[in-house]
Amino acid sequence: MELQTLIYLFVGGTFALYIGIAVWARAGSTGEFYVAGKGINPVANGMATAADWMSAASFISMAGLIAFKGYDASVYLMGWTGGYVLLAMLLAPYLRKYGKFTVPGFIGDRYYSNTARLVAVICLIVVSITYVIGQMKGVGVAFGRFLEIDFEHGVMFGMGIVFIYAVLGGMKGITYTQIAQYCVLIFAYTVPAIFISLHLTGNPLPQLGLGSTLADGGGLHLLDKLDSTLIDLGFAEYTARKGTTFNMVLLTMSLMIGTAGLPHVIVRFFTVPKVRDARRSAGWALLFIAILYTSAPAVGAMAIYNFIKTVQVEEVGSPDGNLVYEERPQWFKTWEKTGLLKFEDKNGDGRIQYYNDQNAEYESQAAEYGWQGNEMVKVDRDIMVLANPEISKLPNWVIALVAAGGLAAALSTAAGLLLAIASAISHDLVKGMLRPNISEKSELMVGRLAMTGAILLAGYFGMNPPGFAAQVVALAFGLAASSIFPALMMGIFLKGINNKGAIAGMLTGLLSTLIYIFWFKGWFFIPGTEMLPNTAEYWLWGIQPESFGAIGALINFAVAIFVSAITDDPPEHIQHLVEHIRVPRGSGTGMDH
Repeated sequence: MELQTLIYLFVGGTFALYIGIAVWARAGSTGEFYVAGKGINPVANGMATAADWMSAASFISMAGLIAFKGYDASVYLMGWTGGYVLLAMLLAPYLRKYGKFTVPGFIGDRYYSNTARLVAVICLIVVSITYVIGQMKGVGVAFGRFLEIDFEHGVMFGMGIVFIYAVLGGMKGITYTQIAQYCVLIFAYTVPAIFISLHLTGNPLPQLGLGSTLADGGGLHLLDKLDSTLIDLGFAEYTARKGTTFNMVLLTMSLMIGTAGLPHVIVRFFTVPKVRDARRSAGWALLFIAILYTSAPAVGAMAIYNFIKTVQVEEVGSPDGNLVYEERPQWFKTWEKTGLLKFEDKNGDGRIQYYNDQNAEYESQAAEYGWQGNEMVKVDRDIMVLANPEISKLPNWVIALVAAGGLAAALSTAAGLLLAIASAISHDLVKGMLRPNISEKSELMVGRLAMTGAILLAGYFGMNPPGFAAQVVALAFGLAASSIFPALMMGIFLKGINNKGAIAGMLTGLLSTLIYIFWFKGWFFIPGTEMLPNTAEYWLWGIQPESFGAIGALINFAVAIFVSAITDDPPEHIQHLVEHIRVPRGSGTGMDH
């Protein structure tokens, strides 16, 4: 069967499944809309949590990062998985015991202040919108390629699908949809990885294939061959560390505590019946996540190896070793249509020169061959996982499966984020502050309208993203790290933190991180000043924007503790409440609602 027909069948079939589940599990009450009625089995909830957490950044973009950054991209593996452990151990059980099913709800009660609740709503919306922008970028990449439409129309199509099943089903529909999406995405990620690992190394397990010798009979290990190939092209070794240890540590910390502060993941632990089930859900989710995350390094390395082999058809670096542009394979032509892969024939020889034209040692060789620079002027990192099966000439059904998996990953997380935004606006802002007596039916309507507005806003920014999917998601994690995580941690473990300290900490943490990120990303500037270049010599103490969330968190902690120390202690009943949350028995009786 033709590839495009299979893609329509796989993608259309999975979408029909998601929408069918949403209709079947349609939310009929606020409890079902926000927390699925608190009746989800821990294993099922672990699977849904894994799908909710493993976004387009994990499925589409992370291996692309690993493909181009090599060793340095391992920070994403460490930060995102380590952060989930923090969330499972330090936050989820205690928040579930307290019983409030939104982050602003807990913060508003714990810090006995509607102002604190409002600040938490603002933080949640900023974090979630930034995060969902990355998902919409991934949706646009996947739809653009596999429906053979441009990137912008791909985003629009994805917005329509999310609208149908997320707005309709609420948390109940999203939970069961995410279980189906996890099955699709994990199957779609591991099957091609097994095929490619078996083809390149003879080892069917990609986790082991990464360290195996190539099956071409040369006796070289995959990573050794990749290192030597990149050196021949003027790039740094794949396995070499290129960034600073300082930035790697800060970025790991930012991703870890940002993960633990993600509101759309935290709310998943309120969908189970008991506190014990929240812990069990976390364990199952970590197991389900590990299947993809242990495969990602091999997928990234094999993707860049296959890409270079395609462009360099003979000996790497020789004048006749480059692919003739008119003889480029079909996958190359298809991705060019999306605008995410671009070639420019700078010297007019009809061949594709792919090398590091910023490497001074390579200049003389390039001059000898008459090259005018790297002619692959755009290779979007987000295409690598989706293109890899085509580059490797895998069967059409595998390519179609990857299409369905990539879309499942992006849409599952987008739905969870949009629900977090909707619940913050309808439950915490409207019902909690503006109209406490609003009817359940009206609250549901406000939630659905808020979700619709969030879809439109995320779609617009998804068409004009500040970077590739994983980079945008890293910024969202930094914002969560600097604003939400410290407030939750101090709310659970420090009974002396009062409302003034919490509010001051959240605002200073969020604003300092926003300003630092936006200053270098081009979203923010002060009239009469110039935006600073996003390069290391201009960064404060050499801290890259993606890493600043850890600094913002420290600012949050310091300000909150200082302000609380010079102002009044929290009321006695609030201090008793904090002590009660940490008692390891019960499920929040008297507090659940």
